[in-house]
Amino acid sequence: MSATHASEDGLSALLMPTYAPAPVCFVEGHGSRLIDSEGRSYLDFLSGIAVTSLGHSHPVLAEAVCEQARRLWHVSNLVTNELSPKVAAELDRLVGNGQPAGGRVFFANSGAEANECAIKLARKAGGHNRYEVVSAYNSFHGRTLATLHATGQPEKHEPFQPLPEGFRHVPFGDIAELARVADPTTVAAVLLEPIQGEGGVVPAPAGYLTEVRRLCDERGILLVLDEIQTGLGRTGSWFAFHEEGVLPDVVTVAKSLGNGMPIGACWARREIADVFAPGDHGSTFGGQPLACSAALATLLELQRIDAPSLARAAGERLRNALAALPAISGVRGRGLLLGAVLDADGRHAHRAREAVRSALLAGLVLNAPTADTIRLAPPLIVSEDEVDEAVSILAEVLA
Repeated sequence: MSATHASEDGLSALLMPTYAPAPVCFVEGHGSRLIDSEGRSYLDFLSGIAVTSLGHSHPVLAEAVCEQARRLWHVSNLVTNELSPKVAAELDRLVGNGQPAGGRVFFANSGAEANECAIKLARKAGGHNRYEVVSAYNSFHGRTLATLHATGQPEKHEPFQPLPEGFRHVPFGDIAELARVADPTTVAAVLLEPIQGEGGVVPAPAGYLTEVRRLCDERGILLVLDEIQTGLGRTGSWFAFHEEGVLPDVVTVAKSLGNGMPIGACWARREIADVFAPGDHGSTFGGQPLACSAALATLLELQRIDAPSLARAAGERLRNALAALPAISGVRGRGLLLGAVLDADGRHAHRAREAVRSALLAGLVLNAPTADTIRLAPPLIVSEDEVDEAVSILAEVLA
């Protein structure tokens, strides 16, 4: 059968089997809703895994990308373009919570690439003998070989051994164990997520990031925060680290940065960023005009609508509604990055993935990062009625 005449299943068979087969194929989206190939409507409470914070097919973003596509698509990083410095300036100001933070930005195409940049930057800053990176168990930092080893999930490591050396893991939130492992003669950086998204939407304990910042300062170790899933308003602050008033040395961003356009970024304090020299790192497509047009429009629109306040308000409504469901034993997370934990009385334990599949058939898009947790990350523009509708669907599914 030729590709042009292949069935939908046949077309899927042309792809490498890195994802489980999906029962639906989406062809259109507007705001918080998606349309499948059969014309059926769904509420999207996953946002492409915390990506489409402004919803699908946002007219301001669509116009920005279309206008840029008519002007200039790509020129490589051997020359400059007018958009990447503007995006960098907006990012730097948001890292500073409204005031310029005095950093520099490297643009990549994904979160994994942003973390690769952070790891290379830390290694060069540390020198040949001080190259180790300490991260947390149950973390997720990407699927390249280096970011896979930084990811604190040993079961994901085994098929790809030997992985690059220089990575160690400690329990998330355990400052004593981090202090024991963070040897200032060998450790270049501590790499953490403020909220572990793939680990089940698990926030760092209150005060933990402040203690980690102090420990890193005392030992001359870089603090790298992976805000790929949490950044740009989703948790109710522009960045989750703002909740504790700390400033990392390096921050990685992606996902919602382009609202679906592939773009990632690594921000670093200027004195750290300046250890890189021409030729140390690069990306053919990093910071190219088409991606930056989407990123700039996204950042400006998120600020115009005060995205953090929307996330706080809708997040509180969603959290309270979820907590009232009998099958849910707790709700973790902040803002509009929430994990609904199913009760463990034997009826619902380890049923998160089954519930997610049933919700999809009922018209609600969710996912289950762990066996007992359902992740909800709707667009930040989600309405009160859409929150209520989503919880109603989930309640029926869990019942």
